[in-house]
Parts: sequence; structure tokens; C-alpha cells
Amino acid sequence: MQIPVKCFGIILLILNFFIWVYFMNYNDAPEIIKEFLFYCRTIKNRSPRTVQGYYLDLRTFFRFLKFKKFNLPDDTEFSKIDIRDLDIEFLSKVSRIDIYEYLQYVTYVRKNSSNSVARKLSCLKSYFKYMSEKTKIINDNPTANIDSPSVKKSLPKFLSLDESRKLLESVGGDYESRDYCIITLFLNCGMRLSELVGIDLDDISDDTLRVLGKGNKERIVFLNDACVNAINSYLIDRNGENYKVIDKNALFLNRNGRRISPRRVQQIVDENLNKAGLSNKGYSTHKLRHTAATLMYRYGDVDMLALKEILGHEHVSTTEIYTHISDKQLKSAMHSNPLSDIKPDNKKKKSKKN
Repeated sequence: MQIPVKCFGIILLILNFFIWVYFMNYNDAPEIIKEFLFYCRTIKNRSPRTVQGYYLDLRTFFRFLKFKKFNLPDDTEFSKIDIRDLDIEFLSKVSRIDIYEYLQYVTYVRKNSSNSVARKLSCLKSYFKYMSEKTKIINDNPTANIDSPSVKKSLPKFLSLDESRKLLESVGGDYESRDYCIITLFLNCGMRLSELVGIDLDDISDDTLRVLGKGNKERIVFLNDACVNAINSYLIDRNGENYKVIDKNALFLNRNGRRISPRRVQQIVDENLNKAGLSNKGYSTHKLRHTAATLMYRYGDVDMLALKEILGHEHVSTTEIYTHISDKQLKSAMHSNPLSDIKPDNKKKKSKKN
């Protein structure tokens, strides 16, 4: 018996719903973790992705503690360690040395980068602060006064102005207007991948765009002529025969007429980077955000506070990574030194030989 396509779609939606319910209830986590996760999601309004990251980090931490404190056999499969039986009494016995040993474990055994270790410690700090200060479930915070590991600061990778133009010129194919519009918005507005995918038609008003950023914070982005023209050109095709529109309010659609997925956008960017001869350089959708910020700062004389608002950063310190100086500016600075034109005195060298 063949299942009709429409019924199959309904079955898939129901299945996805139950999968979502399973993971959002964190069935393999103890109550001492669940409470914190639900607090982050409902009260602190953290994104599902952020809360999922907390969940995975805390699960790793408590699996490590159980392996250590329960003296489990060395051949125990780490991912199979059940932590659902851990309770408040167990939590109250966590010490500072436990934290240090865990950080050593993720650094040297799991080979986590300094950025990942810093993120894991930040998660633990938030968790134990909540448990000790907010709910007072435990008396002492074992993460108090533990310094975060030093993180290597690297300059953001970005496309040059010529590479950006080359990327835009390379866009083609059956969905050229859509793909061109996506890349144009990335390069001009500096938005995040999740922000671009989430754009609805009613978010656009003349030359402004309402964007929903991190922490469900809305901001208004002003559109330049390139963005307005790209959107208008794409909308003609979107409302034409190329698309069978199902998600009527979504701006960017896939070939099935549904809201485009983040993964598909990443593929579109990768495909066009390859066409432009810019693959294997470490560029990505997020690097296009870096590019927009760098081009605005370097060529547009954009004020740092204005750039902060455009990018949706909470703190200006985050935006300051885009103030890096170009090689051309460094070379110019070296040549501007008043001693830069001094030449060696060959006469003195000859007299010394004599």
C-alpha cells in the first residue's frame, strides 16, 4: 500500500514534533540540570541553540564527575554513562578541584580548543551561580574566582573588496536572483545566517529591514540601493512561476516553496565561492558578515557605535575586532617614519676596512 505524499508529509511533521519534545525535555538529564535549562529558555529567553549547547556541556561535565567519583571501569563508554540518578546531594559535593580536573580533561583528553574550554567554563559559571545564588539549592559556588583560560585572539577573516565583487559577479543558475540577493544582503548588511533565514516579507518596509537577532532582540537595518534592487529583482521571480510558494511569508524560499534552511544557504555561498575561485580560503557565510563590517569600517568611515548597532552586538568591545589595520596602512605607517629614507654611509665602512 502506497502512502499518499500529503499523508507522508503529515507523518513527517508529527515525527519531527515528537523528536523535538524528546530533546527539549532532556530525558537523559537529571532534574538538577533540567531546572537550569528551562530557566535559561523561558526566563532568560536564550535561543534553543544556546540552551542546547548548555545541555551538552553540562551533560559532559556530569558524566565526567560520575566516572571519576563512582570509580567506573576504565573501559566504560563515556557516551553511555547515565547521569539521571545524580541529585542535589551529589551536586553540593562538587569542589573547585573537580572543576580544574574537568577543564584538564576536556583540554588534554578531549582535545578541546581554548575557545571551547572557555565556553565550557562559562557554562559552568552560569550554572553554579544559578544554583547557589538564584535558587540557593547549594551553599557554595565551586566556580567562584576561577579565571577563564586565555583565548587566542585572531583577526576576523574577510573577503577583500575585489573578492567581494568577484563573488557577486559569479552568481548564476536557476535561482540566480535569490542567490544574488542572499549574498548581497550578507555583504552589505552584515547579518547573521539565522537572521537572514528568518526574514519575513512583512519585515521589509521600503529601505528598512526588521531583523530578529540573538536573544530575540529586534533591530532595524537600513537597506542601501544594492540591497533594495536585489530584493525587488528576487521578488519578481519569487512571485512568478519559478516558485510554488508554500511558506507565504518567508522571504527566501527553497525550490519546494518552503522557507530556505540555514544549511542550504551555506551550500549556496560555498558553491558561489567555488565559482569565483575563492574556495579553500576559509570563507563562509559568517565570513561574509565579517566582510560587511570590515568594508563599512575601512571604506565607509563608519562610527564604531553605529557599526555596533548595525551588527547587533550587545557590547562595543565585540565590534572592536573589526578595527584591524590593513597591510597597506601598516606599510604606509612604516614609510612615514622620518628615518625611513636614511641610507648606509659606505664611506665609513671603507675607512674602517683601511
